[in-house]
Amino acid sequence: MTAPLVSVVLPVRNGAADLPRAVASILQQTFTDFELIAINNGSTDGTAEILDRVSDPRVRVVYQENIGLAAALNRGIALARGRYVARQDHDDLAMPTRLARQVEFMEAHPRCALLGTRAEIRTGDRPASRFHDHPADDAALRFELLFDNPFVHSSVMLRKSAVEAAGGYTTDPLRQPPEDYELWSRLARCWEVANLPERLTVYRETRGSLSRATHNPFRDKLVLISSENLAAAVGEGVPGALHRDIAALTHGAFVLLSRAPDIDAMCRTIGEAGARIHARAIGSDVPLRVARRIGNLRRRYVQARYWKVLGPVWPVIGFGWRYLRRVAS
Repeated sequence: MTAPLVSVVLPVRNGAADLPRAVASILQQTFTDFELIAINNGSTDGTAEILDRVSDPRVRVVYQENIGLAAALNRGIALARGRYVARQDHDDLAMPTRLARQVEFMEAHPRCALLGTRAEIRTGDRPASRFHDHPADDAALRFELLFDNPFVHSSVMLRKSAVEAAGGYTTDPLRQPPEDYELWSRLARCWEVANLPERLTVYRETRGSLSRATHNPFRDKLVLISSENLAAAVGEGVPGALHRDIAALTHGAFVLLSRAPDIDAMCRTIGEAGARIHARAIGSDVPLRVARRIGNLRRRYVQARYWKVLGPVWPVIGFGWRYLRRVAS
């Protein structure tokens, strides 16, 4: 039996309400040389019954106990027969040309290991008039990865050989979630990365989705991964206080700041990291991104100084400030 070019990995746990549309959005792709590996990760609702009713021969269903998202993804990748592994979440949707456009790009760019798309955001089924319009080119993405995750997880296509060489998604509880940001960071140190500048994914914000439910608890891990990326970008193997302070300020984790954060040294480090990336991609917009990041970091530094004085009332002040900005806009 000939192996497909693409393996779509769709893990699901208790996603019966949204699963049929997610599966249909893959089966209705204009690109047809794929298999869909649906992993029922210990669901207790009607997920199993829905998967049992799927008759398309391209669909392979795996039933297992709940082993967590990262481990389920690793199992799906291990089972994948395709050269490329595409991610799909049970509550998101793929536009009909998504796989075709991604395969076309990956075939033309053999050094690319990670390719996402831009995404429309919906709250449930309602358009939110917001979009994940992340940068598209390698240099901009490499720079943004120093601070945060500029990829929509359910939009990505991965080169399987690169993911296997990197060791797959981490299952270390101290490093995930965010298992996607952690893996992208390791891939970007060895391979090129990109986003298609087209909105080929519908990202649905739902009350029970992982990203919304775990955003605050995983902030410390975001700081950890960001600090590692910053250290690596300037040729240092282990992050120090300077890199952790940049990451902590970026994510508003003022409690994680060192006793005497040096804002000027932090800005110089961002400038050096940006210069190294830009040197490999003259003509990129990385210098502009450096300037914006430094400006934002200095503003966060001022906020952190007030936070040290105001302490417990800072969250209330932050909420009031955000409310006033929404009213003013």
